[in-house]
Amino acid sequence: MDNEDAVRGQQFLNKAHKKLICTCSCVPSYANSNFEDAAQLLHKSANSFKLAKSWDKAGSVFIKLSKCHVKLDSKYEAAKAYVDAAHCYKKVSTQGAISCLKQAVTIFTEIGRHYIAAKHCKEIGELYELNQDLENARSYFEKAAEYFELGDGPTLAIQCKQKVAQFSAQLQQYQKAIKIYEDISKQSLEINLLKYGVRGYLLNSGICQLCIGDSVATFNALEHYQDLDPTFSRTHEYKFLADLAASIDEEDVAKFTRVVHEFNKITPLDSWKSTLLLKVKDALKAKEMEEDDLT
Repeated sequence: MDNEDAVRGQQFLNKAHKKLICTCSCVPSYANSNFEDAAQLLHKSANSFKLAKSWDKAGSVFIKLSKCHVKLDSKYEAAKAYVDAAHCYKKVSTQGAISCLKQAVTIFTEIGRHYIAAKHCKEIGELYELNQDLENARSYFEKAAEYFELGDGPTLAIQCKQKVAQFSAQLQQYQKAIKIYEDISKQSLEINLLKYGVRGYLLNSGICQLCIGDSVATFNALEHYQDLDPTFSRTHEYKFLADLAASIDEEDVAKFTRVVHEFNKITPLDSWKSTLLLKVKDALKAKEMEEDDLT
């Protein structure tokens, strides 16, 4: 069955090529008609290759289809064809998928379809994240956030900004992460449905403050968080950050470990928080050992 679909796909592709060759010698009105016919044949060809699970071939035909739509000045359809190509390439080539999605994003932004462009920037970011390419992942989640804001998608913009902050912290750019978490806290406080997430953002911001290693700055940040959200000082997250800052100020590794353990029993820590807190603990241990060596 797969082989029959591949044969059918090639037949449609051959017919499309003949139509495209004819456009070179046609007057414009006939050329357009040939491009339209070729586009229909290319669509059938790509779908046949998809049924045959010949993903690379299907992707390449969707790219041809996109170029055909460009000739017909159908930019939206051209962008959609690049997206279809990307979803085929996802099966066999992450880089191929990313390349096609970038082409789609360029066209969608040109025609003012920012919300759709944002969705595909987010998709690119997710592919880079799967490849552990955090710099590019951050860059595309940042673009996604910008486009979601232009396309009236504030909630989705905040979700993307969270990812930007997460990657920034992983790249040890803590000040950038802190600023983003504080900004999305302010934004969320203005949207009733998003207020519940604020203490989580402030917790993440506080953990990034701890990574910088300045307990005074962390205590100042906690005061600032109370100014942003007066209810925060009554939360489990606030007490956790305050106790951690105190243990760092006292250079007490055992206390730091105990505070993390007790919090984790009530609110399990995800891998991102655990990794950053381990870095803070290791820095505290190193400082304690340095001082032991001096005495």
